[in-house]
Amino acid sequence: MFSNNQIFTAPLAGITDKPFRKIIRQFAPDVSMVTEMISCHSLVGRHKNCIRNFDDYTDEGNIGAQIFGAEPNLMGQAAKILQDAGAKWIDINMGCPVPKVATRAGAGAFLMKDHVLAGRIIESCVKAVSIPVSVKTRLGWDETHKDWVDLVRVAAESGAAFVTLHGRTRAAGYSGNAQLQKKLELPLPIIANGDLRTVEDIERVQSLGYDGAMIGRAMLGHPWIFGQICGLCDEPVNVGDIVLQHLDLMMNYYGAKTAVTMFRKHIAWYSSGYSNSTQFRIKVNQITDEKELVKAIKDFWSV
Repeated sequence: MFSNNQIFTAPLAGITDKPFRKIIRQFAPDVSMVTEMISCHSLVGRHKNCIRNFDDYTDEGNIGAQIFGAEPNLMGQAAKILQDAGAKWIDINMGCPVPKVATRAGAGAFLMKDHVLAGRIIESCVKAVSIPVSVKTRLGWDETHKDWVDLVRVAAESGAAFVTLHGRTRAAGYSGNAQLQKKLELPLPIIANGDLRTVEDIERVQSLGYDGAMIGRAMLGHPWIFGQICGLCDEPVNVGDIVLQHLDLMMNYYGAKTAVTMFRKHIAWYSSGYSNSTQFRIKVNQITDEKELVKAIKDFWSV
Protein backbone atom coordinates (compact mmCIF):
# COMPACT_ATOMS: atom_id res chain seq x y z
CA MET A 1 0.00 0.00 0.00
CA PHE A 2 1.01 3.66 -0.26
CA SER A 3 3.49 4.92 2.32
CA ASN A 4 2.31 7.38 5.00
CA ASN A 5 3.41 10.46 3.07
CA GLN A 6 1.42 9.30 0.02
CA ILE A 7 -1.79 9.48 2.07
CA PHE A 8 -3.18 13.03 2.14
CA THR A 9 -5.77 14.85 4.21
CA ALA A 10 -8.12 16.81 1.96
CA PRO A 11 -8.54 20.57 2.39
CA LEU A 12 -12.07 20.94 3.80
CA ALA A 13 -13.29 24.51 4.27
CA GLY A 14 -14.24 25.27 7.85
CA ILE A 15 -13.01 21.87 9.04
CA THR A 16 -9.30 21.18 8.51
CA ASP A 17 -8.17 24.13 10.59
CA LYS A 18 -5.13 24.08 12.86
CA PRO A 19 -6.94 22.51 15.85
CA PHE A 20 -8.31 19.64 13.75
CA ARG A 21 -4.94 19.09 12.11
CA LYS A 22 -3.34 18.76 15.55
CA ILE A 23 -5.81 16.00 16.42
CA ILE A 24 -5.07 14.15 13.16
CA ARG A 25 -1.32 14.44 13.76
CA GLN A 26 -1.61 12.52 17.02
CA PHE A 27 -2.72 9.44 15.11
CA ALA A 28 -0.72 9.88 11.90
CA PRO A 29 2.48 11.90 12.44
CA ASP A 30 3.75 11.50 8.87
CA VAL A 31 0.58 11.79 6.81
CA SER A 32 0.63 14.59 4.21
CA MET A 33 -1.76 17.36 5.23
CA VAL A 34 -3.38 20.21 3.32
CA THR A 35 -4.85 23.30 4.96
CA GLU A 36 -8.36 24.52 4.31
CA MET A 37 -8.33 26.84 1.31
CA ILE A 38 -7.16 30.40 1.87
CA SER A 39 -8.13 33.39 -0.26
CA CYS A 40 -5.13 35.08 -1.85
CA HIS A 41 -6.86 38.45 -1.38
CA SER A 42 -7.42 37.83 2.33
CA LEU A 43 -3.91 36.49 2.85
CA VAL A 44 -2.03 39.23 0.99
CA GLY A 45 -4.28 41.86 2.57
CA ARG A 46 -3.57 40.29 5.98
CA HIS A 47 -7.27 40.48 6.83
CA LYS A 48 -7.43 40.21 10.61
CA ASN A 49 -10.91 38.67 10.67
CA CYS A 50 -9.48 35.47 9.13
CA ILE A 51 -7.30 33.85 11.77
CA ARG A 52 -5.78 31.25 9.43
CA ASN A 53 -4.05 34.08 7.54
CA PHE A 54 -1.58 34.12 10.43
CA ASP A 55 -0.99 30.40 10.98
CA ASP A 56 2.57 29.21 11.55
CA TYR A 57 3.18 25.85 9.87
CA THR A 58 6.73 25.23 11.02
CA ASP A 59 5.64 22.67 13.63
CA GLU A 60 3.08 20.89 11.43
CA GLY A 61 5.30 18.43 9.60
CA ASN A 62 4.59 17.68 5.94
CA ILE A 63 1.89 20.23 5.22
CA GLY A 64 0.78 21.99 2.06
CA ALA A 65 -1.10 25.28 2.19
CA GLN A 66 -3.95 25.65 -0.29
CA ILE A 67 -4.78 29.00 -1.87
CA PHE A 68 -7.47 30.13 -4.30
CA GLY A 69 -7.85 33.16 -6.48
CA ALA A 70 -7.93 34.37 -10.08
CA GLU A 71 -5.11 36.93 -10.15
CA PRO A 72 -1.68 35.44 -10.95
CA ASN A 73 0.33 38.16 -9.22
CA LEU A 74 -1.66 37.98 -5.99
CA MET A 75 -1.51 34.18 -6.03
CA GLY A 76 2.27 34.36 -6.30
CA GLN A 77 2.44 36.80 -3.39
CA ALA A 78 0.19 34.54 -1.32
CA ALA A 79 2.35 31.52 -2.11
CA LYS A 80 5.44 33.37 -0.88
CA ILE A 81 3.72 34.35 2.38
CA LEU A 82 2.76 30.72 3.01
CA GLN A 83 6.24 29.47 2.22
CA ASP A 84 7.66 31.96 4.71
CA ALA A 85 5.12 30.72 7.28
CA GLY A 86 6.54 27.19 7.00
CA ALA A 87 4.37 25.42 4.41
CA LYS A 88 6.19 22.55 2.73
CA TRP A 89 4.36 23.00 -0.57
CA ILE A 90 1.69 25.21 -2.11
CA ASP A 91 -1.56 23.73 -3.43
CA ILE A 92 -3.71 25.71 -5.88
CA ASN A 93 -7.45 25.12 -5.72
CA MET A 94 -8.83 24.55 -9.20
CA GLY A 95 -11.77 22.39 -8.20
CA CYS A 96 -13.98 24.15 -5.63
CA PRO A 97 -17.55 24.09 -7.05
CA VAL A 98 -19.07 26.61 -4.62
CA PRO A 99 -20.65 29.46 -6.65
CA LYS A 100 -18.98 32.29 -4.71
CA VAL A 101 -15.59 30.78 -5.64
CA ALA A 102 -16.17 29.05 -8.98
CA THR A 103 -18.44 31.61 -10.65
CA ARG A 104 -18.50 34.97 -8.90
CA ALA A 105 -14.78 34.99 -8.06
CA GLY A 106 -13.63 33.25 -11.25
CA ALA A 107 -11.43 30.94 -9.17
CA GLY A 108 -11.56 27.33 -8.01
CA ALA A 109 -13.35 25.14 -10.54
CA PHE A 110 -13.70 28.08 -12.96
CA LEU A 111 -10.03 27.63 -13.85
CA MET A 112 -10.98 24.32 -15.51
CA LYS A 113 -12.68 26.53 -18.11
CA ASP A 114 -9.71 28.85 -18.61
CA HIS A 115 -6.53 26.83 -18.97
CA VAL A 116 -4.54 29.86 -20.09
CA LEU A 117 -5.29 31.67 -16.83
CA ALA A 118 -4.70 28.45 -14.89
CA GLY A 119 -1.25 28.17 -16.43
CA ARG A 120 -0.40 31.79 -15.63
CA ILE A 121 -1.44 31.29 -11.99
CA ILE A 122 0.68 28.15 -11.64
CA GLU A 123 3.68 29.84 -13.25
CA SER A 124 3.34 32.84 -10.92
CA CYS A 125 3.31 30.62 -7.85
CA VAL A 126 6.20 28.46 -9.08
CA LYS A 127 8.34 31.55 -9.69
CA ALA A 128 7.47 33.03 -6.30
CA VAL A 129 8.55 30.08 -4.15
CA SER A 130 11.29 27.48 -3.87
CA ILE A 131 8.96 24.74 -2.58
CA PRO A 132 6.78 22.49 -4.79
CA VAL A 133 3.49 23.72 -6.19
CA SER A 134 0.56 21.37 -6.79
CA VAL A 135 -2.95 21.66 -8.21
CA LYS A 136 -6.22 20.16 -6.95
CA THR A 137 -8.89 19.83 -9.61
CA ARG A 138 -11.85 17.80 -10.84
CA LEU A 139 -12.75 15.79 -13.92
CA GLY A 140 -14.06 18.91 -15.65
CA TRP A 141 -16.74 21.58 -15.57
CA ASP A 142 -19.56 19.16 -16.43
CA GLU A 143 -20.15 15.83 -18.18
CA THR A 144 -19.62 17.35 -21.63
CA HIS A 145 -16.40 19.10 -20.63
CA LYS A 146 -14.28 16.48 -18.85
CA ASP A 147 -10.92 17.86 -19.93
CA TRP A 148 -8.86 17.34 -16.80
CA VAL A 149 -6.11 15.64 -18.81
CA ASP A 150 -5.50 18.88 -20.71
CA LEU A 151 -5.29 20.78 -17.44
CA VAL A 152 -2.75 18.29 -16.08
CA ARG A 153 -0.57 18.91 -19.13
CA VAL A 154 -0.90 22.68 -18.63
CA ALA A 155 0.11 22.20 -14.99
CA ALA A 156 3.17 20.21 -16.02
CA GLU A 157 4.22 22.81 -18.60
CA SER A 158 3.76 25.54 -15.99
CA GLY A 159 6.02 23.89 -13.42
CA ALA A 160 3.62 22.08 -11.08
CA ALA A 161 4.97 19.09 -9.14
CA PHE A 162 1.80 16.97 -8.95
CA VAL A 163 -1.99 17.09 -9.31
CA THR A 164 -4.80 15.84 -7.08
CA LEU A 165 -7.86 14.66 -9.01
CA HIS A 166 -11.32 14.57 -7.44
CA GLY A 167 -13.43 12.07 -9.35
CA ARG A 168 -16.45 14.31 -9.95
CA THR A 169 -17.20 17.23 -12.24
CA ARG A 170 -17.92 20.73 -10.98
CA ALA A 171 -21.58 20.27 -11.91
CA ALA A 172 -21.82 17.11 -9.79
CA GLY A 173 -20.72 18.93 -6.65
CA TYR A 174 -20.50 16.20 -4.02
CA SER A 175 -23.45 14.14 -5.25
CA GLY A 176 -23.34 10.67 -6.77
CA ASN A 177 -20.25 8.51 -6.71
CA ALA A 178 -16.73 9.59 -7.57
CA GLN A 179 -15.61 8.18 -10.92
CA LEU A 180 -11.91 7.44 -10.92
CA GLN A 181 -10.80 5.49 -13.98
CA LYS A 182 -7.45 3.84 -14.62
CA LYS A 183 -4.70 6.44 -14.51
CA LEU A 184 -3.44 7.53 -17.92
CA GLU A 185 0.18 8.08 -18.90
CA LEU A 186 0.66 11.70 -17.86
CA PRO A 187 3.67 13.94 -17.14
CA LEU A 188 2.83 14.42 -13.44
CA PRO A 189 2.03 12.20 -10.46
CA ILE A 190 -1.73 12.07 -9.79
CA ILE A 191 -3.24 11.80 -6.32
CA ALA A 192 -6.70 10.20 -6.27
CA ASN A 193 -9.53 11.86 -4.30
CA GLY A 194 -13.23 11.21 -3.83
CA ASP A 195 -15.16 8.64 -1.75
CA LEU A 196 -12.03 7.06 -0.28
CA ARG A 197 -12.82 5.70 3.16
CA THR A 198 -11.11 2.34 3.74
CA VAL A 199 -7.88 0.46 3.18
CA GLU A 200 -9.67 -1.36 0.35
CA ASP A 201 -10.51 1.97 -1.31
CA ILE A 202 -6.87 3.03 -1.07
CA GLU A 203 -5.69 -0.27 -2.52
CA ARG A 204 -8.19 0.08 -5.37
CA VAL A 205 -6.88 3.47 -6.52
CA GLN A 206 -3.34 2.22 -6.16
CA SER A 207 -4.21 -0.70 -8.43
CA LEU A 208 -5.57 1.84 -10.93
CA GLY A 209 -2.11 3.38 -11.10
CA TYR A 210 -2.51 6.48 -8.95
CA ASP A 211 0.48 7.82 -7.04
CA GLY A 212 -1.27 8.58 -3.77
CA ALA A 213 -4.67 8.96 -2.14
CA MET A 214 -6.44 11.90 -0.50
CA ILE A 215 -9.16 11.30 2.10
CA GLY A 216 -11.81 13.96 2.68
CA ARG A 217 -15.24 13.55 4.23
CA ALA A 218 -14.39 10.17 5.79
CA MET A 219 -12.31 12.07 8.38
CA LEU A 220 -15.37 13.88 9.77
CA GLY A 221 -15.82 12.63 13.30
CA HIS A 222 -13.00 10.14 12.69
CA PRO A 223 -9.70 12.06 12.71
CA TRP A 224 -7.92 8.81 13.61
CA ILE A 225 -8.83 7.30 10.21
CA PHE A 226 -5.41 8.20 8.80
CA GLY A 227 -3.69 6.34 11.60
CA GLN A 228 -5.97 3.36 11.04
CA ILE A 229 -5.33 3.26 7.30
CA CYS A 230 -1.59 3.56 7.83
CA GLY A 231 -1.70 0.74 10.41
CA LEU A 232 -0.61 2.99 13.27
CA CYS A 233 -3.62 2.84 15.59
CA ASP A 234 -7.09 1.50 16.27
CA GLU A 235 -10.18 3.56 17.03
CA PRO A 236 -9.77 5.28 20.43
CA VAL A 237 -11.26 3.39 23.39
CA ASN A 238 -12.98 6.56 24.62
CA VAL A 239 -13.80 8.98 21.85
CA GLY A 240 -14.95 11.51 24.46
CA ASP A 241 -11.34 12.19 25.46
CA ILE A 242 -10.54 13.16 21.86
CA VAL A 243 -13.67 15.31 21.62
CA LEU A 244 -12.71 17.23 24.76
CA GLN A 245 -9.17 17.72 23.54
CA HIS A 246 -10.42 18.95 20.16
CA LEU A 247 -12.77 21.42 21.86
CA ASP A 248 -9.95 22.69 24.08
CA LEU A 249 -7.72 23.27 21.05
CA MET A 250 -10.50 25.17 19.30
CA MET A 251 -11.17 27.37 22.33
CA ASN A 252 -7.48 28.24 22.56
CA TYR A 253 -7.37 29.03 18.84
CA TYR A 254 -10.67 30.89 18.29
CA GLY A 255 -11.67 31.91 21.79
CA ALA A 256 -14.34 30.12 23.83
CA LYS A 257 -17.40 31.99 22.55
CA THR A 258 -16.65 31.37 18.88
CA ALA A 259 -15.38 27.84 19.41
CA VAL A 260 -18.51 26.63 21.22
CA THR A 261 -20.67 27.52 18.24
CA MET A 262 -18.19 26.25 15.65
CA PHE A 263 -17.75 22.96 17.48
CA ARG A 264 -21.40 21.95 17.05
CA LYS A 265 -20.75 20.43 13.63
CA HIS A 266 -17.88 18.37 15.01
CA ILE A 267 -20.12 17.16 17.85
CA ALA A 268 -22.63 15.96 15.24
CA TRP A 269 -19.95 13.99 13.40
CA TYR A 270 -18.28 12.56 16.51
CA SER A 271 -21.59 11.41 17.99
CA SER A 272 -23.09 9.97 14.79
CA GLY A 273 -24.13 6.35 15.26
CA TYR A 274 -24.33 6.49 19.04
CA SER A 275 -27.59 5.78 20.81
CA ASN A 276 -29.42 8.96 21.82
CA SER A 277 -27.14 10.99 19.51
CA THR A 278 -30.07 12.92 18.02
CA GLN A 279 -31.20 14.18 21.42
CA PHE A 280 -27.60 14.95 22.33
CA ARG A 281 -27.09 17.07 19.20
CA ILE A 282 -30.32 18.97 19.85
CA LYS A 283 -29.11 19.72 23.37
CA VAL A 284 -25.64 20.77 22.22
CA ASN A 285 -27.04 23.12 19.58
CA GLN A 286 -28.66 25.16 22.35
CA ILE A 287 -25.52 25.43 24.48
CA THR A 288 -23.51 28.67 24.38
CA ASP A 289 -21.40 28.28 27.53
CA GLU A 290 -18.12 26.34 27.29
CA LYS A 291 -18.40 24.80 30.77
CA GLU A 292 -21.89 23.54 30.00
CA LEU A 293 -20.66 22.06 26.72
CA VAL A 294 -17.76 20.30 28.43
CA LYS A 295 -20.16 18.78 30.97
CA ALA A 296 -22.52 17.62 28.19
CA ILE A 297 -19.64 15.91 26.38
CA LYS A 298 -18.43 14.22 29.56
CA ASP A 299 -21.92 12.99 30.35
CA PHE A 300 -22.54 11.66 26.83
CA TRP A 301 -19.24 9.77 26.53
CA SER A 302 -18.95 8.94 30.24
CA VAL A 303 -15.56 10.60 30.49
